[in-house]
Amino acid sequence: MNLSTISQKFSVNYSYELFFTRGLFETSNPLFVDLIKDYQADKQVKIIFVLDDAIVKLNSTLLTSIEGYCSTYKEQIDIREVIVIKGGEQSKNQSANVERIWNGINEKNICRHSFVVVIGGGALIDMVGYAAATAHRGVKLIRVPTTVLAQNDAGVGVKNGINAFGKKNFIGTFALPYAIINDFDFLKTLEQRDWISGIAEAIKVALIKDETFFYFIEDNATRLATRDMNAMGPLIHRCAEIHMQHISQGGDPFESGSSRPLDFGHWAAHKLEQLTNYKLRHGEAVAMGIALDITYAHLIGLIDEQTLNRILKVFDNIGFDLVMPIDTNTTTDLLQGIEEFREHLGGELTITLISKIGKKLDVHQVEEDKMRRAIALRSSKEQITL
Repeated sequence: MNLSTISQKFSVNYSYELFFTRGLFETSNPLFVDLIKDYQADKQVKIIFVLDDAIVKLNSTLLTSIEGYCSTYKEQIDIREVIVIKGGEQSKNQSANVERIWNGINEKNICRHSFVVVIGGGALIDMVGYAAATAHRGVKLIRVPTTVLAQNDAGVGVKNGINAFGKKNFIGTFALPYAIINDFDFLKTLEQRDWISGIAEAIKVALIKDETFFYFIEDNATRLATRDMNAMGPLIHRCAEIHMQHISQGGDPFESGSSRPLDFGHWAAHKLEQLTNYKLRHGEAVAMGIALDITYAHLIGLIDEQTLNRILKVFDNIGFDLVMPIDTNTTTDLLQGIEEFREHLGGELTITLISKIGKKLDVHQVEEDKMRRAIALRSSKEQITL
């Protein structure tokens, strides 16, 4: 019996959009309802909302605003449920949260022609995105990120996930949101830690992709630290733009290869979050991770001391604490993050470093003695000469 092979090939054209606005659920703002009408203009569209409890507490009129908006545009919007969940990284550690979203989708008859709208920080967006992507093999998702980090990084990508087995984002999917809406009004009520935290991701993309953007951050560090929206708005816009350009034009949107430039500083950041039981904000851990990796880059001769100190000064001027909560007993645990990072990404170990501001360089091995030296430098509260 002769056996043959059947081969087929097809391509899928992906697209998604990021919108900027203020007062998203003011009835005079047509952006949200227009998005729904653009999808299906001739009938109501079923929607469930999932809200970060911190956003509800900080914005006392949010629930009534959403209900009033949906009532005003009831010919287009059929609001089925509003689910409020405690946000933050802990929201990704509990499978019960995913099941709660699945239950809502099931009980309220949400289908592939319906929407889940998530309003909150990056961790909640990750978790809800995973739940939506796996229900009915994909329910449409609209993300409304409410933190700096979510608006410029976590909420504008194509990844969704939850934590498991003590590892960050062990379970997840690649699934594009239908749309992302950045409402700058949500940033007004952020704690200072959350305001600052997201700037780490902007510094990250500037260091690996855009020297001019780094100069902008450097020149505006004080304005950013003091919550000047005229500085933060352009920062969020440019950071999100670079992030989305990398996904759409970088040649590897679903990360099939080994290189992950957008994970610069993240091997240590993910492990630091775990080691501190997620007491560190993600952006705080990323800042520490970048500081560690540029220190290592200096120790192996990739960047000079002036460049290193210039970058560290920007972090300091914005208000980051770069001292890692690591001692001699936990250094080995932190180093384990390198192998976990390789395992999570798959393929050859690839750590992104920089050879200059705005220029990334991938390395495929780590000199352990020099990395231990870098960890010692970055975990010391004393000024140590390099």
